[in-house]
Amino acid sequence: MKTNVALLFCFCFGGMPLRAASAGPPGSPLNLFVPPRTESEGSITLMWDKPEAYADVADYLIFCDGRQVAATAKTNGTIDGLEPDHGHAFYVEARDAQGRVSTPSKTIAVRTLPQGARLNVLDYGARGDGRTKNTAAIQKAIDACPAGGVVEIPSGVFRSGALFLKSDLTLLIDAGGVLQGTTDLADYQPMIRNRFEGWEMDTFASLINAGRLDHAGPCNVRNIAIRGRGEIRGGGNALAHAMIAAGGIRSRGRLICIMNCSGLDIQGLTIDDPPCWTIQYIYSEKISCHDLTIRSTVANGDGMDPDSSTDCFIFNCSFSNGDDCIAIKSGKNPEGGQIGRPTENVRITDCTFLVGHGISIGSEISGSVRHVLVRDCDTGNLMNGLQIKGTPERGGVIEDVRVQDCQVTKIRILTKLGYNNDGAPAPEAPFSGTSPFRISTCGKPACPSRSSWSTGSTTGGTGREICSSKTCGCPTGPASKWIRA
Repeated sequence: MKTNVALLFCFCFGGMPLRAASAGPPGSPLNLFVPPRTESEGSITLMWDKPEAYADVADYLIFCDGRQVAATAKTNGTIDGLEPDHGHAFYVEARDAQGRVSTPSKTIAVRTLPQGARLNVLDYGARGDGRTKNTAAIQKAIDACPAGGVVEIPSGVFRSGALFLKSDLTLLIDAGGVLQGTTDLADYQPMIRNRFEGWEMDTFASLINAGRLDHAGPCNVRNIAIRGRGEIRGGGNALAHAMIAAGGIRSRGRLICIMNCSGLDIQGLTIDDPPCWTIQYIYSEKISCHDLTIRSTVANGDGMDPDSSTDCFIFNCSFSNGDDCIAIKSGKNPEGGQIGRPTENVRITDCTFLVGHGISIGSEISGSVRHVLVRDCDTGNLMNGLQIKGTPERGGVIEDVRVQDCQVTKIRILTKLGYNNDGAPAPEAPFSGTSPFRISTCGKPACPSRSSWSTGSTTGGTGREICSSKTCGCPTGPASKWIRA
């Protein structure tokens, strides 16, 4: 198993942008696109990259059909109030503090979704009184919903056990609506096959489930949206303790668990109080999670776990969690390496991390992790900050990790862990090789003075080398040194 690691860290401490200001108007925004599955009947979400030179950019102007419809300091925006099944042309311009505007980005054509059937769970016998158990009524609405339709949970507290979504469906939770998970173990049975802590196993069902686990097969559900301005609330510690007592610590379900899905959008909700991890998606692709408030206090209460999944977009989210805020995973030794499904193309932007262990890659990395971008995020005072963690037994490859324009207070690389260490070792250890990576504020691709490397160390590891040249042009100071693995 190849284990070379190429980690590219381009940190900007204090929020200063990497590229210098230009003398004229700002450059054009780049690579305008629509994140996966974010179109709805009445809205379109757009995302783009910053211009090559962006230090002087104050905000971005969004145009729909030639008319300015929004301005934002972020590199994304959602345009609401559109008609169903209508096509629109969008482009974006950058504007500096002096009011100078760039030439437009490329124009993209996007169509809103057609108006679908709307099924209110009240019409299927559900009651939002905070006491009635509504599992059967809500599931009946889901099962009856035609392709492209919406199952609506209105204002009220709707208690429920495990629910199972299907393709081409939107679960909409209105403002004031709460989908409240019960604490009754029977509501999360029978056990279902999924993956937890890197291994495939049977666990209690989650509150919201979709897909059938199949590491060798294609996606078997697609085009699912979970949206609204309401709340999804789990059974929390009470449910966690009941699951552990009945089946052990690895028997716990998640709050939301999606498997083998192509096209998922989770948007706008407050999601809190899981019995374990909050949101996990496994063997999935084309995932968007945005404008969420994600909270947990339970042990192992990760906020979001992309697991052997590709093309994942996480943006405009707030995290306050009892464990890792985000933990990027790809299976644990030896099974994860044998399955060999990596997590790739993960983009985390404009997120705030209030409480938690960290923004993490690992520790389950046996299937490899590639192409991760973290940009314009505030990590606050997380316990471990940004961290890469794995053991020599894991195997796998981690490469192309970029962190730009973030408030970062801690960086850790951990190669010894006091937990989750069972399993036969992989043939070779991860984090080997000599591919360069950097922590830098200048944006240069490599240190130009290879003769100036000297022995040094970083938090969580030793034996790395730090550029100590005074003339090579590398940045200086403890927060911006060139580091070679």
